[in-house]
Amino acid sequence: MTVFSELAMRPHADVPGIRGWNASIPARLVLTIFTTALLLVGANLATPLYPLLQSRLGLGPFAVTLTFSSYVLALILGLVLYGHWSDHLGRRAALVLAVVVGLGGEVVFATADGLGALMIGRSLQGAAVAMAIGASGAALRELLPKHPRWASRFTLLASTGGVALGPIVGGFLAAYGEPTRTPFIVHALLMAAMLVPLCMVRARPAIAPTPGEYAVLKPQKPRLSETVRSQFWVTSLVGFLSFALFGFCLSLGPGYFAQATGVHSAVGTGTLASLVLLGSAGIQLVAPARGSSLPGALVVMAVSSVLIVVSAESELLWMLCLAMLGAGIGQGIAFQSAFHRLSVSLPAQESARVFSSVYVVTYLGSAAPVVGLGALTGSLGITVAAWVFVSVVAGGCLLLAAAAVKFSRTSRA
Repeated sequence: MTVFSELAMRPHADVPGIRGWNASIPARLVLTIFTTALLLVGANLATPLYPLLQSRLGLGPFAVTLTFSSYVLALILGLVLYGHWSDHLGRRAALVLAVVVGLGGEVVFATADGLGALMIGRSLQGAAVAMAIGASGAALRELLPKHPRWASRFTLLASTGGVALGPIVGGFLAAYGEPTRTPFIVHALLMAAMLVPLCMVRARPAIAPTPGEYAVLKPQKPRLSETVRSQFWVTSLVGFLSFALFGFCLSLGPGYFAQATGVHSAVGTGTLASLVLLGSAGIQLVAPARGSSLPGALVVMAVSSVLIVVSAESELLWMLCLAMLGAGIGQGIAFQSAFHRLSVSLPAQESARVFSSVYVVTYLGSAAPVVGLGALTGSLGITVAAWVFVSVVAGGCLLLAAAAVKFSRTSRA
């Protein structure tokens, strides 16, 4: 079945002589995880390059946060408008569309000569991730129907791991050729190569096929069943606080850390910014998901977030590294625990829609708070802005930890 047939929502059985690569389950898992991770690597290549872009294009801190947040806002809008499309088009078609749009974003960003072009490129990247994130999470759940724990773990590893690797890869590639263009050109070539196996693999039928009825693709009102509503909000709010912290580390963080520690190379600042994400991805790989771990993990995240600014202001590189890793470990345990409890309670037909809704709230944490951080930095300076920001994040974590304890006691009563 061709991608064009899927986009036309033609019934699977109506396509004569179905051809293509009849990939095994492990091969489909690798393809889904790698596609998602590759998209998120590309969306975060710019993290260590923002200081260089500021210098080359004459941008201020508010412009940097606008560039970063344009990606997030496009992602949120995409999740609302078409996060459910893969249920009707098929997971493979949604991932192909995501890669094509993301490839366009790479090209625009690589050739940008001003703030407007940067924001357009980032918006295209956000639109691509929005198309992929719900589709990949649902696809992994369908590929591992008897192992929902591993499906949720792979989903989080693909997303968090991709975000973590992006700044490191961007910093490494910046050492070759033009530092603000080469990373995006190389990544665009990888994205183009990714289209080959995606188009070759034999697609599975969509779980909610409606042949020729494009009305099902229109935006849908969020709907949550009573059985998942409480867990949905716990998971979403953990994600919101997590991505607020990630947004700080991936936008103004590299410049702030360079100023505080004297590490000015692109690969160095990229690695520093990624430590919180590497801690998150690493702990999710080795630690089991336990709902009882949520309150304690949120407390660890709160304390470590404050220590990030304490260590930066004290110019202690070793302490900054440990604080970043600690914040990532706390976030990883908290989000994995909440995400797993939500995943196992979801009916298959709701998975893509609910996952997309979770990420709408989650990615809002990288939008409004980060724009506010940029505005506050412009008026009061990065030191005051950083203190205000981490104080709010830490306070939110402690409040949510207390709420999680109360919710757990109520559910057992």
